[in-house]
Amino acid sequence: MDVLTVAGIVLGLTALLGGQFLEGGSVQSLMQFTAAIIVMGGTLGAVMVQFTLPVFIRAIKMGLEAFISPRDHSLDYIGKIVEYGNVVRKQGILALESKVKEVKDPFLKKGLQLLTDGIQPGQLREILEVESAFREEYHVMSARVFDAAGGYCPTFGIIGAVMGLIHVMENLADPGKLGAGIAVAFVATIYGVLSANLIFLPLGSKLKLKGRLEGITNELVIEGLISIAGGENPRMIQERLEGFLKESQKKKLKKN
Repeated sequence: MDVLTVAGIVLGLTALLGGQFLEGGSVQSLMQFTAAIIVMGGTLGAVMVQFTLPVFIRAIKMGLEAFISPRDHSLDYIGKIVEYGNVVRKQGILALESKVKEVKDPFLKKGLQLLTDGIQPGQLREILEVESAFREEYHVMSARVFDAAGGYCPTFGIIGAVMGLIHVMENLADPGKLGAGIAVAFVATIYGVLSANLIFLPLGSKLKLKGRLEGITNELVIEGLISIAGGENPRMIQERLEGFLKESQKKKLKKN
C-alpha cells in the first residue's frame, strides 16, 4: 500500500473535520447526503460523457493502483541484463531463448524475444520505444480522467449550492426548511472543491508520475538490450545502466 497517498487523504479530511470542530461547529453538519449525490453523481456523469468506456474502466483500475506503492525494479533489471550479457558472450544470442520463459515483465520479455530473433539494434530500439511510449500513454489517459473529474467537481458544487438556494427561496414562508436548504448549498460547494483538490487532481498527478517512473525503467531495459545486441562487454553495460540509478542504489549495486 502507498502509505503517503492514504496518509495524505486522511490528513486532509482530518484537517477539515478538526477545523470544523475547533471552530465550534458540528461535524454532522458537513454530512449532507443530498449534496454528495449532486456533486459526485454529476461529476461521474460528466466524466462518462467525455471519455470512452475502455478509457473510463482503465482509469478506475489505475486509480486503485495509485494506492499501491510502486516498487523500483531497476536493480533487479540491471542484474538480469548483465547476466544476459554474460550468457551471450559465452554461448551466443540463441542461448537467451531459455531465459525468455523465465521473464514475467511483459516489456522485458518482448525485448528479450526480439533480441533472440536477431533483430538489428536500430529496429529493436524503435520497436521498444514505441511500446514504452504507448504504455506510458495509458497512464496519461487515465490521469486525464481524474483531471477532468477535478475540473467538473467544483462546478457541480456550485450547481448544488444554487439548487440549495432555490430550495431556500421556495420555502421562505416556512422557516423550518430554511436551515436544511442553506446547509446543502454550502456543503455542496465544500464537497466539490474538497474532492477535486484532495482526491481527483492529486490522483491524476500521481498516475502521471507512476507512468513516468515506468517509462524510465523501460528506458533502462532498452539501453541494456541494445548494448547486448551491440556486443558490449557486460561490465561496460553495467556502468552504462548505473546512470539510471540513485546514489543509494549505486552503492548497493557496488556492494553486491
